[in-house]
Amino acid sequence: MTMTIRPATARDLPGLLALYAEFHPDDVPLPVEDAYLIWADIATQRGRTVLVADLDGDVVGTADCAVLPNLTRGGRPIMFVENVVVAATRRRQGTGRRLLAAAGTLAADAGCYKLQLLAADSAEAHEFYRACGFESRAQGFRRYLRPVSSTTP
Repeated sequence: MTMTIRPATARDLPGLLALYAEFHPDDVPLPVEDAYLIWADIATQRGRTVLVADLDGDVVGTADCAVLPNLTRGGRPIMFVENVVVAATRRRQGTGRRLLAAAGTLAADAGCYKLQLLAADSAEAHEFYRACGFESRAQGFRRYLRPVSSTTP
């Protein structure tokens, strides 16, 4: 079995959607047509790379990486990583570690001064990120927004 970490393409969408469904099982499934439209936006965003862990043609992990320009730190950008997901059958086998190493390489190649992510409130996730070299350095805050209704004028 050969695992490759590479940028995702549109052909990876079914595998990505399956991983995201595993990650957020209570979410209403995203219609495939909508996913392709959203992917078209993602694929053209400067500094955006969705990485996948490809195991002999199957998507078994992902990390969504976004390099953002920055006016501090001498103008060096920041990388934010979101939606780090590894299939339950592939956890604790190095897949997540390889995805984050690849994200780190992308960040370094882009000249980023830091790579930042938010972790779920899970001791296991926190232990994993620490083992990958991340430090808990700040208090994170979130404010979830209501979905926009299609009936809203």
